[in-house]
Amino acid sequence: MRRVLFGFCLGWLGLGASAAELKIDLGQGAPQTYQTAQLIARQDLRTIDIPSDVAYKRSMHYRAIPLRALLNGIGPEDHLQFVASDGFAAEIPASLLLDERGSEAWLAVESPTQPWPALGPGKPSAGPFYIVWTHPQAAHIGQEQWPYQVASIRKLADVSQRFPAMRPDSALPADSPIRRGYAVFQRTCLACHTLNGSGDAKLGPDLNIPHNPTEYIRADLLRAYVRDPQSLRHWPEAKMPGFSRDSLSDQDLDDLLAYLRHMAGRKAAP
Repeated sequence: MRRVLFGFCLGWLGLGASAAELKIDLGQGAPQTYQTAQLIARQDLRTIDIPSDVAYKRSMHYRAIPLRALLNGIGPEDHLQFVASDGFAAEIPASLLLDERGSEAWLAVESPTQPWPALGPGKPSAGPFYIVWTHPQAAHIGQEQWPYQVASIRKLADVSQRFPAMRPDSALPADSPIRRGYAVFQRTCLACHTLNGSGDAKLGPDLNIPHNPTEYIRADLLRAYVRDPQSLRHWPEAKMPGFSRDSLSDQDLDDLLAYLRHMAGRKAAP
């Protein structure tokens, strides 16, 4: 998973974890700014266990706040974007964040006195703020919906309204694999990639301009690449993760490729 900022920045960069701040803009007046110390002092801060943490690939323990407690006024029809300090921009429908089927989103807060481990040699931690989930399988939460190094959260119009150049043909039936693939694209690809020059993330290349990957990579190799990018081209500095069947089913992958093939015939100028 990796992954801009829209005038929001992390005050902690170069200043130490104690200066960390998170900005939340829910379109209800001025954005709310939360300091690390302010969050750690909240009465709803809890210690939670995450058995299979997405960032660290192991069991982790965090001090965290139920995310919905910071999202007053948000309804299930709303759409939120979580922007990280490295350009990753996760799109999460509020319906997932407010879901009552068992999955719960938490804002994990890194303490300056108890910093989290580094994500790898020469890398920072997942802090200062990280969205983690308890019981993520209940709502089928994907790995791209665990944004870390979060700098800001803001309410936006949904993807189809903001980026019409990404939409498939409106004449397609509601149950079309292409429409399903468009939903998969939003969930798994949009955090890092643009399409037809549209999108907010800047980590990966555009997936339709100048060429769509379905135009130059054989279907079986493209499937293998999505599962494990290093299997197709070994590159130690590569940032794209592999998507296991737990996070992206074979059906989802088939639908995603159907959407990309469809969009290859719908190129638009950026």
